[in-house]
Amino acid sequence: MNFKGATALVTGAGRGIGKSIALMLAREGMEVVLTARTLSELNALKSQIESEGGRAIAIAADLTEEAQIDRLFSEMGKRSARLDVLVNNAGIGIFAPVRDLSLADLDRMWNINMRAVMLVTQHGLKLMEQQRSGAIVNVASLAGRNAFIGGAGYAATKWALIGFARSLMLEVRDRNIRVITICPGSVDTSFSPSPKEPSRSEKILDPQDVAETVLAALRLPERAMVSEIDIRPTNPK
Repeated sequence: MNFKGATALVTGAGRGIGKSIALMLAREGMEVVLTARTLSELNALKSQIESEGGRAIAIAADLTEEAQIDRLFSEMGKRSARLDVLVNNAGIGIFAPVRDLSLADLDRMWNINMRAVMLVTQHGLKLMEQQRSGAIVNVASLAGRNAFIGGAGYAATKWALIGFARSLMLEVRDRNIRVITICPGSVDTSFSPSPKEPSRSEKILDPQDVAETVLAALRLPERAMVSEIDIRPTNPK
């Protein structure tokens, strides 16, 4: 993939993994469309990218609202008719035993972790299919492969995301569109439910590690696709 002049959209770009991925893609020469709910975080990241000589657009959107996704892509279309990389990163986790998990919390997770991914991907595919190229990166989780106490609702959304991505890959690969799913273990962000410890950052992944993994997958020749990648701490003890 020729990163120079390419366009990327990163959801959940205001902090954590999304922020790290957006920064890395911008440093590689892509124009990056940043979206999340909090405009102040997006504007701060946009300023950081531009201070380094990069290009970014900040568009606040609540991806649980279909009308806001429509508006997001309408605003993007005013700048470029291309979309070379879509990073489906936005997500939330609410952790509780099944007996205590409310339907409202389950719906919140499903709406952003899965429903929004499908809607954003549908919009992105329209552009990628026209240009017959592109890459869709889905940030899932090792929770989509492994069970853990208190994670039934969250894990269910990530298992669904992996299944969605596997089917999507088979549907679009003949149009030169790559579908790459990244499954990180615990990452040192505000998202993780684990309590912070002084040595925690030395034991678990950094958002930069996930961003490096995404970039490595995108750097492969376009004839090659790594469809799924698990990334975990080397030594979590």
